[in-house]
Amino acid sequence: MTDWPRQPDARTCGPSSVVVAEAVLAGTAAGPWPRFAEEVRATHRRLTGLRDRSGRLQLPWPRALGTPPWAVARELGGRVRRYRRAEVVAALPTPVPVFLGTRWLPRHVVLVLDERDGEPLAYDPARGAVVPLSSSRWRRTWWAVLPR
Repeated sequence: MTDWPRQPDARTCGPSSVVVAEAVLAGTAAGPWPRFAEEVRATHRRLTGLRDRSGRLQLPWPRALGTPPWAVARELGGRVRRYRRAEVVAALPTPVPVFLGTRWLPRHVVLVLDERDGEPLAYDPARGAVVPLSSSRWRRTWWAVLPR
């Protein structure tokens, strides 16, 4: 059983999902997570800053607007696609960040890790738990960051 960490503040669901995705891919997601908040904040600065991990220039992005999907894709080596449940489930067991929100704009990022009877199960950084994607208060699915 994994103790899933909670995002350190209201604006870090995207980088929290990235940090957990990297841990899942590295096989270290069982925890503990002693430096989670520090890693998330550093990831947030990198994803929204002037330079990416390799030092290449990127468009700066206001952290207050959340994490842009293209930055998550660049960080994880994936590609941004419109959300389609079948594509997300087919990409498993690779973790898949999914952007959720309102009818008007995306507001939250979760990380799909598994599925049960076709229902994606996602790490929700706001809850610090893996839950069915349909249980999110954000009803609209926007994008998925699929592996290449």
